[in-house]
Amino acid sequence: MKSHEIVRRWLDFFEKKGHTVVPSASLVSPDPSLLFTVAGMVPFIPYLTARETPPFNRATSVQKCIRTADIEEVGKTVRHGTFFQMCGNFSFGDYFKEGAITMAWELLTSPVEDGGYGLPAERLWITVYQDDDEALQIWRDKIGVPVERIQKSGKKDNYWSTGQPGPAGPCSEIFYDRGPEYGIEGGPIADETRYIEIWNLVFMQYQRGEGIGKEDFEILGELPKKNIDTGLGMERLAMILQGVENMYETDQVRPVLDKAAELAGKEYTSAETDEDPHHTDDVRLRVVADHIRSALMLISDGVTPSNEGRGYVLRRLIRRAVRAMRLLGVEQACLPELLPVSRDAMKGTYPVVDTDFERISRIAYAEEKAFLRTIASGTARLEEAVKESKAAGKPLSGEDAFSLHDTYGFPIDLTLEMAEEAGLKVDETGFRSLMTEQRERAQADARGKKLGHADVRVFNELLAAGETVFTGYEELTTESAVRGIVSGGATVGFASQGEEIELVLNETPFYAEAGGQAADVGLITGDGFVVEVLDVQRPVKGLSVHKAIVREGEIPSDAKVLAAVDQQRRQAGEQAHSGTHIIHAALHQILGPEALQRGSFNKAGYLRFDFSWGEGISAAAKSEIEEVSNLAIRNNYQVETKIMSLADAKALGAMALFGEAYGDKVRVVEIDGAWSRELCGGTHVDATAEVGSLTLLGEQSVGSGNRRVEAFVGMEAFRHLAAERALVTELSEMLKVPGPQLPDRIAATLAKLKAAEKELDRLRKEQLAASAASLVEKAKDVAGVRLLAHHAGELGGADDLRSLALDLRARLGSDPAAVAMTGVANGRPLILVATNDAARAAGVKAGALVKTAAGVLGGGGGGKDDVAQGGGTDVTKIDEAITAVVNAVANRG
Repeated sequence: MKSHEIVRRWLDFFEKKGHTVVPSASLVSPDPSLLFTVAGMVPFIPYLTARETPPFNRATSVQKCIRTADIEEVGKTVRHGTFFQMCGNFSFGDYFKEGAITMAWELLTSPVEDGGYGLPAERLWITVYQDDDEALQIWRDKIGVPVERIQKSGKKDNYWSTGQPGPAGPCSEIFYDRGPEYGIEGGPIADETRYIEIWNLVFMQYQRGEGIGKEDFEILGELPKKNIDTGLGMERLAMILQGVENMYETDQVRPVLDKAAELAGKEYTSAETDEDPHHTDDVRLRVVADHIRSALMLISDGVTPSNEGRGYVLRRLIRRAVRAMRLLGVEQACLPELLPVSRDAMKGTYPVVDTDFERISRIAYAEEKAFLRTIASGTARLEEAVKESKAAGKPLSGEDAFSLHDTYGFPIDLTLEMAEEAGLKVDETGFRSLMTEQRERAQADARGKKLGHADVRVFNELLAAGETVFTGYEELTTESAVRGIVSGGATVGFASQGEEIELVLNETPFYAEAGGQAADVGLITGDGFVVEVLDVQRPVKGLSVHKAIVREGEIPSDAKVLAAVDQQRRQAGEQAHSGTHIIHAALHQILGPEALQRGSFNKAGYLRFDFSWGEGISAAAKSEIEEVSNLAIRNNYQVETKIMSLADAKALGAMALFGEAYGDKVRVVEIDGAWSRELCGGTHVDATAEVGSLTLLGEQSVGSGNRRVEAFVGMEAFRHLAAERALVTELSEMLKVPGPQLPDRIAATLAKLKAAEKELDRLRKEQLAASAASLVEKAKDVAGVRLLAHHAGELGGADDLRSLALDLRARLGSDPAAVAMTGVANGRPLILVATNDAARAAGVKAGALVKTAAGVLGGGGGGKDDVAQGGGTDVTKIDEAITAVVNAVANRG
């Protein structure tokens, strides 16, 4: 049974059982504490934890998931993979244990011709929580599973919680017996290789208290509404139904593995142990198959390679796949061969990977091309490090290996292989230590970020009275009442002048920062107090929190207030937000629909807009984008807002931001109908002429495959243009030409300046050459070597110093001789040393002397034994540096 058929049967079965089919959410998690959707339940967490009211009592989904915490183990065992699909069915206060158990059994064991999966009942084993007699009784008495195939386990294996106070409950797992050839008898508690878990049923019925880990916590009581959360691993079921050994051999993964083996001229043997001679190659082939599929799915959900966050994970997946192919002997670009194979394997379940393949492949191929260049540059640095290490008679240091990995993205496996080919070992212990330090720093940073928003209990308590009513679409001044004042993480009864507080109102006209739009500012006033609002955020969905400072008087927690938004700031912000939509539409018109939004920020008078595009935009294209934008403003298009279902909005072609979470009802902002139609919760002008004008400031790269434009709008655009006009006027007066003639006059002036500099350089070189003969006379014998140490004064650059030193070395003849020249260029000291063959034979090495002098000058340098150069920062130490060179020659060993 193919994977897409497994998925279809799952959804059909539960839809017939009264479940709402919920499409898979994006792999990009809306939860700020998660990079990716890591489990099938993630999109349903707000419902399962009672933070939001679910729009259905029963739901089912097949959720795309990514887990990369153990990415280094991928391929080493056949159990580890990064991308997987979790089939789930959920009940929110509807059916409970008996319903979940009976439906699971029915779907698994019903004949294939009746829509089931046709698993033989006698091969299924069950585990239950040790104290969950109810579940055991259902399995034994209702389903008829023999008691010898039902096993009990403790909290560690059969109890679920989030790891912090909240919903919790026992779970029951269904295992499939693969047969005696896979291990010993005795059920899952004896051997989880033979008995493989396929389905976990979680019974959320209790409220968990404080505690540590998976076992040491208190159960506070039963939940008012009991929920069901189940998860079946699609790949594991596919493995069983397709009769293959592991997930790498299923129909969505094996084709990529086979293609990789073909390109590498290898045979895949399913080796799983180090003792097998094919194990190393098989591990690499599994890495390729897994990572190519994961990269395909991540890019399809809008992730692009970068050096941080989700983009870094994608970059690492692609680079690990390319690295594995290189270690298999394939040095040319391989993604153009492998990615289409993965597309064909996945498109039956996810048609978007086919329809959007042009964009997906362009991003992936560009990343591979960039990494191949990285390998080329890293190879040069590695060869240099190998040469230095061999000369010193030491292994390649952990610092060098780490630098190659961290700076060049050079994989340690490739470093090890190439060092071994050169007959050199690598200090792996030192490398691993540095990697561990880096990882611990990253983990500490992640924990810090997570804790920064983890404790929102005080806001959840305030949310219990209902969501904040936002009136700011209709009015900028609202009469309201204080719901709570938060100070130091706790609610307080009042706040006095000078205190910084977080203020929650029942109704507010203040827009909370969201969707790239900066928050409103303004005043909240009442009987005897004035509070200035500096920022507005939503720490929990549905609750606006005003970050403010009490400017006058004392505000009590039950005060009646008048909330007033700064009208001028709001208007300027609306100009910027509507300008952002105009820029987006103009980009689509000029560059095409591939210029997809990647992020934005807008505030009073200013906007920036990030979009997917693989190269810089030409000056002509930027001019066109600016012109299209200003024509839209001049044409005074109507800006209309409509509320509709998400499905209707998508049917209209409304653009949505990748990774953004949307509810069933959405707000659609249109500019001239279909010219610009986006899902947006922000505030906007009523007609485009209100934007005033839009001036592009520039365009730049913000990571591989992404560009950013910035612009001023309204009065800020006018001020910017006025400043540029004033600059042009000033230059016109200085150069005595009208503005239109400035480019020609400046070009002519620069040409004259360049010619003058060239003439000065020629004269300086002639002067240096003329002085060479007299300088030779200054050479002194230092321990058997004629040493000419001289400060040449102000120079045009290091080339002048090199030319003079080499000329002097030639004039000193074939007896042992060395030249040490210093000079100053652009305010910084330079040092260059040149030695002849006889001097080098006498132990005088240019590189060593330069390091000595450069150290005195407060800098560094190096080079070969015959010629080396360096520099520093302290010109006052030049005489001292020359003395250090003389002493080094005199005292050489």
